Parts: sequence; C-alpha cells; structure tokens
Amino acid sequence: MTPIKLYRNPKSGHCHRVELMLAFLGLPYETIDLDMANGAHKAPDFLKISPFGLVPAIDDNGYTLADSNAILVYLVQTYAPGTHWMPTEAKDAAEVQRWLTVAADNIYAGPCAARLVKVFGTTHDHAAAVAKAHDLFAVMEAHLTGRDWLATAQISIADVAGYSYIAHAPEGGVDLAPYPALRAWLARVEAQPDFVPMATSPLPELA
Repeated sequence: MTPIKLYRNPKSGHCHRVELMLAFLGLPYETIDLDMANGAHKAPDFLKISPFGLVPAIDDNGYTLADSNAILVYLVQTYAPGTHWMPTEAKDAAEVQRWLTVAADNIYAGPCAARLVKVFGTTHDHAAAVAKAHDLFAVMEAHLTGRDWLATAQISIADVAGYSYIAHAPEGGVDLAPYPALRAWLARVEAQPDFVPMATSPLPELA
C-alpha cells in the first residue's frame, strides 16, 4: 500500500488528530512538515491540495483532502467502515457528530486558542480562551464521570478529534488538575495500541 502523505505542522493539534487516526488504523503514512513561517502553506502547489492554505491535508494515492475532521471521516469510511470508530446506528452516529462539532467549535475557541497564544504567539484573547476552556472542561468532566468515552461505549473518532488540544491545554496555560475524569479519559486514549504523541512545547512561564 502506498503511504498516505500527511502535510502538517508537527505542533498542530489538528494535524495530530489525523496522525493519531492513521496510527490507530495501522495505515502507512509519511509526514511532510511545512515551513509555515516562511509561507509554505500558501505556495501554489500546496494550495492545489488545500485551497484554504490550511493544515492538515492528505494525499491518498492522488486523492487530496484538507480539514482534520473530514480526514478522520474519510480514513475510517475508507479503511475501517462499519467499525466502532464511526458507528452507523443513528443515535451513536449523532453522538459522534456532536463531539466533532465540539472539536471544531468549543475546543477550537477554548484550549486550542489559548495554546495558539502561548505556543505560536497569535493575537487571540488569551483570558477569554482560558475561560472558555474551563467552561468546556466542566461540561466534559460531568459527561465523562462514570463513562469511558465521549460518544459511545467504545473509542471513536469523537475521542480522536477531542484528544490533542485537551491533552496539551497546559501549554496554553489551562490547568487540567481540577478534572480527574477528563484526565482519566486522556490516559485511556494514550493507552491505545499504536498511540503516537504530539510534539510538545516547553510549558510557558505563568504569571
């Protein structure tokens, strides 16, 4: 099987969720790290793969796709259809979709945005992002109390989509200590066979 090309920034949680899925499915892949600081993601050749100039993007033997959650769906539907990763029963499928929306909205606006400020120096409102992260984590802590996974009785793409930015929330100045059920969920993801970690950044000095 030809390795799937994963275009990425190695410190991006969006990219890491795709790498996690590739690893969990046992798919051969090669990572291509883009020099985004020098505009590699805006180069004409890359824009043919990812028209909005965003990572992650994949090239699967000529089929190209950008957007991390869309890539998760594609990988599972192509290489592991009908499995626990993406259930087809209506209620379970709806629960997975709900958490994919959380990943694209609440996680992006909270722990992702807070980390972007500290790790990449963006101009997001850090205090607002931290507050949104804690609001999200309070809801997730209650949700995960007494259950192992976000959407269904088994790990699914919902957990893969949620993991990376929450696990690395401390890099954005968001403390995970008050959330034992959330931290136990992170540990369950990390205990999965073929788990691969994301590149870490030094924890920032917190005032």
